Amino acid sequence: MEVTFYFYSTNSAYLFLTKSQQMKLAIHNWMRAETIETTLARISKIGYEYIEIQGEPDMYDTTEIRALLKKYKIKCFGSVTLMLEQRNLLARDEAQRAMSVQYVKDVITMVKELEGEMVSVVPGTVGKIVPDGRPDQEWQWAIDGIKECYSHAEDAGVKIGIEPINRFETYFINRGAQALALAKEVGANCGVCLDIFHMNLEEENYYETIENCGDRIVNFHVADNNRMAPGMGHLNWPKIIKTLKSTGYNGPLSVEFASPIDRTPANPHPGSIDTDPQGLSPEQKKFLEDHGSAAVTEEFYTFLTQKSSDTLRPLI
Repeated sequence: MEVTFYFYSTNSAYLFLTKSQQMKLAIHNWMRAETIETTLARISKIGYEYIEIQGEPDMYDTTEIRALLKKYKIKCFGSVTLMLEQRNLLARDEAQRAMSVQYVKDVITMVKELEGEMVSVVPGTVGKIVPDGRPDQEWQWAIDGIKECYSHAEDAGVKIGIEPINRFETYFINRGAQALALAKEVGANCGVCLDIFHMNLEEENYYETIENCGDRIVNFHVADNNRMAPGMGHLNWPKIIKTLKSTGYNGPLSVEFASPIDRTPANPHPGSIDTDPQGLSPEQKKFLEDHGSAAVTEEFYTFLTQKSSDTLRPLI
């Protein structure tokens, strides 16, 4: 339900400010290999209010991260599961499913300890295109596994949102309607996380999908149609944000570009490739290579972060 506040102005006119207009900006930190303090220092200067921390609980001491968040006046909004290697809620092997459930629970616990609000869950392994079972089997495995994660999230006071991603990254849950159907099977408070980059590839009408998901939307990831920063492609950002506001969503917009790297002389962004990236976990290295072919330089990454803010800030 949308709440409206009324303020009386000096020119005797009324200013209408709706709750759904009070969005903030968040950004993920998996897109470049750097310390989290480097990320926080950058986004604090640019004016971001939230970070969505990468789903690698073993990488972080939450006590130290809380201190850094306080230092830079940034809040943790949540996290997104990085379903790589053996992480798969749809695996035929029961032990593998159990390990994957525990991984999601660990991400939820990390978010709770960072005083965050939600976790975006991708059910299947990113990059896996061959199913392990029949559709009915996988659907039930997904329900059973996510219900267990959901129960843990409810106890922790953290929301979960099922995220559809495009068919080239998974064969399971590509569209908002699928994520919504699964969320309804899991529980009343299970939500949906939409990502406009993936929606642009998969949805017949992504404005209608946003409207249909309505109050189940617990997170909204943003990148342009080419997965560059918002404003560097052809997506209609004013209409997208207006449609999202119409649902009553007032959470952060989570910037999640994964810039494709042009390795040819036609590269419009010379100097964008980091030729000696440091501190990449094996999972992060694979994810960056799969999504953009290489790591990016700090200068180019800062440009993309700033461009995202410049495009979105006037609309929220």
